[in-house]
Amino acid sequence: MSWLSFLKRLRYRLSAWVQPRMLYGFSRGDGAYLSRTRVSNMTRIEHPDKLMVADNVYIGHFNMIDASGGLQIGEGCQITNYVSVLTHSSHVAIRLYGAEYLKQQQHIGYLRKASSLGAYCFIGPHSVLMPGVALGKGSLVSAYSYVAAGHYPDFAILSGNPAQVTGDTRQLDARWLAEHPELLAFYEAWAHG
Repeated sequence: MSWLSFLKRLRYRLSAWVQPRMLYGFSRGDGAYLSRTRVSNMTRIEHPDKLMVADNVYIGHFNMIDASGGLQIGEGCQITNYVSVLTHSSHVAIRLYGAEYLKQQQHIGYLRKASSLGAYCFIGPHSVLMPGVALGKGSLVSAYSYVAAGHYPDFAILSGNPAQVTGDTRQLDARWLAEHPELLAFYEAWAHG
């Protein structure tokens, strides 16, 4: 067993005794330190060197963040709990090759595509974002949604399996902005910037 394999197994075993908690501050793969970004100690980030995350991001507990194909997460995004953000998928290739999959080098049916989450997106619990998803800024993915590859507009509300655009977050925000006009300048700074 390699040293790295041993450390991964040890980390897994020790996690049973470690309670989920948020870690404040995140060191991005390019060395930038993001002081306002919070990531759970129970979230798995694959290929952090290919993850370009902005500051003021929240990534909650028990998520799978796969950046192997390239992943951008915009400022202020919130990824709740039990979410999978994927940039690769091997399930077709594994079915095609069966038991021979691990013996092969180049896999037909293996998908790798970059994904991006625009600024101030919200990803609800138990959602899956497949490789090649591009969410516009201010989007909201409802809990238990399956978001297929594609480009989704700014401020889209996505719901279902497969997820469809079912609304616009600006309509949700309008009530709050009407009640609190002092927030309008803050909102417009990112929403119209």
